[in-house]
Amino acid sequence: MNVLNLIRWKNLLMIALVQLLIKYAFLEPFGVETSLDGLGITLLILATISIAAAGNIINDIYDVETDLVNKPTRVIINKHISEKTAYTLFIFFNVIGVGTGFYLSHLVGRAPFFTIFVLISILLYVYATYLKGTLLVGNIVISFLVSLSIIIVGIFELIPVMTTSNQDLQTVFFKVILDYAIFAFLINLLREIAKDIEDINGDYKAGLNTLPIAIGRARSKNILTGLSLFPLMGVVFYVVSNLYKHPIAVGYFLIFIVGPLMYTSIKTFKAKTKKDMHHISVMYKIIMLFGMLSLLLYLFTLS
Repeated sequence: MNVLNLIRWKNLLMIALVQLLIKYAFLEPFGVETSLDGLGITLLILATISIAAAGNIINDIYDVETDLVNKPTRVIINKHISEKTAYTLFIFFNVIGVGTGFYLSHLVGRAPFFTIFVLISILLYVYATYLKGTLLVGNIVISFLVSLSIIIVGIFELIPVMTTSNQDLQTVFFKVILDYAIFAFLINLLREIAKDIEDINGDYKAGLNTLPIAIGRARSKNILTGLSLFPLMGVVFYVVSNLYKHPIAVGYFLIFIVGPLMYTSIKTFKAKTKKDMHHISVMYKIIMLFGMLSLLLYLFTLS
C-alpha cells in the first residue's frame, strides 16, 4: 500500500480513465478513424501512467523536507520506503514507461513520437529537482504535463491515420481534445497555486521561491481569485457556443462545473486559513474529475 500511495495511484487512475473516455466515449462512437486498437490504447495508458508514477516518486524524494512540515503524517520516503528503494522504483517505472512508448511509437509508424515520452520523463525530473522552486515556472510546467496526458491520446489516435480526405474531420476532433487539455491546464494551474499557498511554511523552510513566498499569502490569494475567473468564463463560453442545443449537456456543465467553479472562486476570495486553501485544492481536483467525466456526454447525449 505504501508503494501505491507513493506513486499516487488515484491520480494515475484518473489519467487512465480520461484516456479511455477520449477513445471509447468520444472518438469511437462517432466512427472517427483511429490508429490504436485495444492493445494500443492499453500500451499508451501503461506508458503514460508509468512515467507519471516515476515523476511522483522523484517529486516525493525531493519533497521530504517540505512534507515533514506541510504534511508530516503522509511522508513515505525514509519512513515506510527507503530513499534507495524509491530511486530504484523511479528508474523501474521510467524504463517501463519510456520503453513502452518506444514500442508504441513504432507500432503506429511514427518513430519520432517516442521523443514525447523522453521529454515528459526529463521534464518531470527537472520539475522535481529544480523547477518546483522557481516562481510560477514549476506550476506552469507541471500543468502543461497534465494537459499533455490528454493531448497525447489525440496525437497517437488521430495523427497517424490522418489523410487529405479525412484531415478536416480529424482536426475537428483533435481541437475538442485540445479544449479539454486547456481546461485541465488551467484547473491544475489554479490547484498548484492553491497548494503553494497552503504549503508556504514547508516551502519557505526548504528555500523554494513559490508565488506566495515571493509576494505573500494575501496577494497570491487575490491573484488566484482573479485567475479562477478564466476557466469559469471559458466554460460558460464553451457551453453557450457549442452545447446550447443539448439541454442535458448544458445542465451537466452548469451543475457540475460552472457551479463548483463559482463556489471555489468565492471561497478563494474569502479564504483565510491553511484549511481553507486545502479545501480549495480539493475542490479543483473534483472539478477536474467532473470536467473529464463530461466526455461521457458525447456517448449518451451528443452522439
